[in-house]
Amino acid sequence: MQQKTKLLFSDFESASSKAWKQKIQVDLKGADYNNTLIWNTNEGIDVRPFYHQDQIKKTTLIQPQKWLVGQIIFVQNEDASNKKAVDAIERGAESIKFIIPNKEISVSETLQNIDLETVNIQFELQFLNLDYLAKIPAKAEIQIDPIGNLAKSGNWFNSLETDLNFLKSSTTTTKSITVDTTTYQNAGALIVQQLAYGLAHLNETFNTVDCSQLKTVYFKVAVGTNYFFEIAKLRAFRVLFNTLASEYNCVATLKIHATPTKRNKTIYDYNTNMLRTTTECMSAILGSANTIFNLPYDAIYHKNNEFGERIARNQLLILKKESYFDAVKNASDGSYYIESLTHQLAEKALTIFKDIEANGGFIQQLKANTIQKKIKENATKEQSDFDSGKITLLGTNKHPNKNDKMKHDLELFPFVKINPRKTLIQPIIEKRLAETLEQNRLKTE
Repeated sequence: MQQKTKLLFSDFESASSKAWKQKIQVDLKGADYNNTLIWNTNEGIDVRPFYHQDQIKKTTLIQPQKWLVGQIIFVQNEDASNKKAVDAIERGAESIKFIIPNKEISVSETLQNIDLETVNIQFELQFLNLDYLAKIPAKAEIQIDPIGNLAKSGNWFNSLETDLNFLKSSTTTTKSITVDTTTYQNAGALIVQQLAYGLAHLNETFNTVDCSQLKTVYFKVAVGTNYFFEIAKLRAFRVLFNTLASEYNCVATLKIHATPTKRNKTIYDYNTNMLRTTTECMSAILGSANTIFNLPYDAIYHKNNEFGERIARNQLLILKKESYFDAVKNASDGSYYIESLTHQLAEKALTIFKDIEANGGFIQQLKANTIQKKIKENATKEQSDFDSGKITLLGTNKHPNKNDKMKHDLELFPFVKINPRKTLIQPIIEKRLAETLEQNRLKTE
């Protein structure tokens, strides 16, 4: 006799979100529900103590993403960079990003002995040259972002007209555009600001190029320490991209390249940076990043070195090969909390985006210093919270090791560099939270 299959929870009555809230209010014994259990964030989002399916209006469909273990190599010498890339690939790197500082760097020498069929290769150019683009193999990704360069440096590569004309012409070769949002995060922008500025940045680019030629749009994203919010941020990037792309009838594929933020990294008790980058990389994976470039734990104060880069790469390999983050598809799907955050972040970012467009667009808002002021307002508040202890960085403003000495271990200057120079606009300055505290501590070593 065939037995009927019984649903696992069929013997239990379902409970609505209203019923759950009533039960919680009874357990609170008169304490105010909102004041006791709801967390108010800087993004203007009220985080509730529980989330329920009947509170979710619609579900975000994020396609399963295969993510790659990446490594960034700044090319000063082609032979040395090539050997470094080949070694990194042998040790598990699946994607190599070459940062090219000038047109004198040979593409062919940089790519010796690298199989473009099995390894994802990216070229990030710090200059504009159409002839150079033609030398890069078709299978490689090419990333150039003139608008991002303006935001970060305060200047165009050449001029507004020249840069945007190059951007328009280059898509014939690259079939892609790049939007770099890492500067906004590293400078202290709210998550909703990062989303809105990325969308407005993208819109300026869409208005410049022929969208029908685009096959890929690359978003460079810095991932912060707010674990679930950062998962939702990357998901919200996809929601907003799809919304804007549909307005331009753009069918390009969005690829998100993620890296941990620099904002919370420290020179004292530096090993904690490995813990920070691990959770940030996990957020990137669960948020559906395509490629993740981990930040070495000593990147802010040491020159590139084999040990730091190997550990950074191995962190990703452990997540992928030993923690099975490559086996679970869409692990964040079905989380009502993350789903709610995704939609709230997207909606709030869309409101900011519409305001930017109503006031002339992203470039105009940069020229008016509006974007810079908004980021600085939140960065100042974050700095105040860090200084008062509301934001904790272990080993720095909480539980510091007083015997930790760093004065003679700094190979790089880890603080904001002030080099007076002429700029068209005020650049967006990246700054770590711990900088002032660390500078004061170095003086007393």
